[in-house]
Amino acid sequence: MKSNLNLLEFRSRLKESIQIGSPKLKLGPFAVFTIFDGKSKPFYGLFDDKDFRLTINYRVTPTSFIVKGKYKVVNNILHVNYEIEPHPKFILVWVKYFPIFCFILMNSLLISSKNAPQEAFIVVNVFLVFMIFYSRWDIKRKRKNIEQKFIEIFEIE
Repeated sequence: MKSNLNLLEFRSRLKESIQIGSPKLKLGPFAVFTIFDGKSKPFYGLFDDKDFRLTINYRVTPTSFIVKGKYKVVNNILHVNYEIEPHPKFILVWVKYFPIFCFILMNSLLISSKNAPQEAFIVVNVFLVFMIFYSRWDIKRKRKNIEQKFIEIFEIE
């Protein structure tokens, strides 16, 4: 993909919009310690003269995606090759399929219980179906959000 910025502008935008630190730290359980740093840049990650790795710098709700890429100048045009990948991949599988597992488990328990009222089936199933759809929607929203923010800040076509 091409960027409307030249190499110097691109690197200055990297410096301005990325808080330096390992993106894995922001995605892990120790992300809570990055709340107290006081800086509010849109991305958190690392970069050098050829490549970058970054994630959204949310303070409260973390994302599970890392934008990895390389950039170089070809014929006076800055080419940015990037991909958005889940990290760690197990978390996305867990978020997608755990509500389905709960749905099956709770219905099995309610069916095996002889005294379970019909209202319990309705309440549990409505809640779990909501969680199934919400978890999938939230993953897509977070991926789209990180990509839109990245494209907007670095002017990628």
